[in-house]
Amino acid sequence: MAEDSETQFTSNPPQCCVEAPAAASAEGLPVAAKARPILSSWLRDFLVSLGISAFIIIFVYQPVKVEGTSMMPELADQERIFVNKFVYRLEPISRGDVIVFHYPLDPTKSFIKRVVAVAGDRVRIDQGVLYVNRSLVPEPYVPAQFRDERSYPEVEVPAGSYFVLGDHRSLSNDSREFGPVSQEYVSGKAVFAYWPVEKAGRLR
Repeated sequence: MAEDSETQFTSNPPQCCVEAPAAASAEGLPVAAKARPILSSWLRDFLVSLGISAFIIIFVYQPVKVEGTSMMPELADQERIFVNKFVYRLEPISRGDVIVFHYPLDPTKSFIKRVVAVAGDRVRIDQGVLYVNRSLVPEPYVPAQFRDERSYPEVEVPAGSYFVLGDHRSLSNDSREFGPVSQEYVSGKAVFAYWPVEKAGRLR
């Protein structure tokens, strides 16, 4: 277009033939010059974003899929959640935390359960009722229909370990079967559900 326009408005065709490429060059170079920094800036921002995302996923938040029903109704089978892998570097594991850990009897598998007692606590279950340090523990996260009648003799949780139970007590394989979980097996704290959308939000 630059060449045609120049041809139409010049009165000296030979001069036109010499000047037209220069006009095209004058108009073309700034576009290319502008495109390069825009592309470079976009690529830089993309790589920075990718690096930050990788850092967050590797060191802080990891998306995981729940498999099984042992944590219902808080977490359903196939629900997606974020696990904070860094938080326990800043704060201790506490009673009530929902944690992800390597199954002590097969560390290639990961389980998700709720911590009900920490190191030094004395825990006992009497016909499905939980006692920690001989005090009854209210468990609003365990609906009546998910309770069971199993008992567990009083034990003291060893140092660096945690007693964990599933919220769906009648369907959960937990510390009643495999004992307290050592801290070295803990991967992180389940903090946020993001799928399905209607259940998105912080975990209790």
